[in-house]
Amino acid sequence: MKSYHVCVYAIAKNEKQFVDRWMDSMKEADQIIVTDTGSTDGTVERLRELGAIVYEETIQPWRFDHARNRSLEHVPENTDICVCTDLDEVFSPGWRDALEQAWHSGATRARYLYNWSHHPDGSPDLQLYYTKVHARNSYKWSYPVHEYLIYEGTTPEQTVLVENMVLDHYPDTKKSRSSYLPLLEMAVKENPIDSRMLYYLGREYLYSKHWQKCIDTMHRRLNLPFASWEEERSASMRWMAYSYSMLGKPSEAYRWYFRAIAETPFMRDPYVEFAQFAYKEQNWPLVFFLTQQALQIREKSKTFANMGYAWDHTPEDLCAIACWNLQMFPRAEQHAKNALRITPDNERLKNNLRMIQLSLEHLSTNPQHSDPQKSDGAPSS
Repeated sequence: MKSYHVCVYAIAKNEKQFVDRWMDSMKEADQIIVTDTGSTDGTVERLRELGAIVYEETIQPWRFDHARNRSLEHVPENTDICVCTDLDEVFSPGWRDALEQAWHSGATRARYLYNWSHHPDGSPDLQLYYTKVHARNSYKWSYPVHEYLIYEGTTPEQTVLVENMVLDHYPDTKKSRSSYLPLLEMAVKENPIDSRMLYYLGREYLYSKHWQKCIDTMHRRLNLPFASWEEERSASMRWMAYSYSMLGKPSEAYRWYFRAIAETPFMRDPYVEFAQFAYKEQNWPLVFFLTQQALQIREKSKTFANMGYAWDHTPEDLCAIACWNLQMFPRAEQHAKNALRITPDNERLKNNLRMIQLSLEHLSTNPQHSDPQKSDGAPSS
């Protein structure tokens, strides 16, 4: 017998393509409630056919937090656990049991793994921990975009970690995110010293290739006296470094990548991103050092996003190429094998390994010639 009343709630607009999959994933809940904000493609009708309770609302002017708060209002008061998802997301089977095992009478919120993107083979790419599962009362959504749950209770918030609860995101890649930038600019205008919104605005400028605006915004965020979250500070510095590299200012890129590492030496991401930049600069000793440092880190962050390229074949691949260029052929071969073991169907990785092995064969038969260019070509990234 289930111990808690669990309700899934969501907002939707023109997402009929996801309805069947989403409803199947959410069926472990006691109720599924959707607030539709203007669908014209049959989303509402299909949701109702499959058993969802659907409310139709108009949110003007559009803000994600207002839409989420309206949807939360439709969740019954007798609900113990509210589960907020979007229709392009899918829970792994058994999520309800995992959630109930972790939840307790004093819990107010749950943290669980979120796979934001995936590799072509379906394996996770960008991962982070989400906290969109919460108690029915004392919460409200805030911020016009990248909305976040704010706790307003009188007792301390208690968050539980749900180890076996995994949510996967399979977005419509054709869907425009053009509304994000103006909404983020609105958010910063409403609260110019909100570090979270400044971070997201700076990152959105990077996505839009507004390099100098990204740099300026991240400077503002870093200079806030209370912006002390190390992981987000490091990410801000990484985006600044990348923007400087795109502006053709490598010395500034070097400076900010080093600072990003100093901020979070326990995360792979700044090492690998710096190594990717150093690869373009053909700074092979630095690529080797950075990837060696990255590979010594074995645990992902449970408080910040983990970029997929920091945990796939990329560090091993970059290290193999650096070793080859430094004429460290046996080590190059080992790292190339490690990279291929992680992504066994990658033709470029296969070709790199063959080239490195050709260098080793050449060296064994011509020990007096150690020039790696004697082999047929060079490994590439």
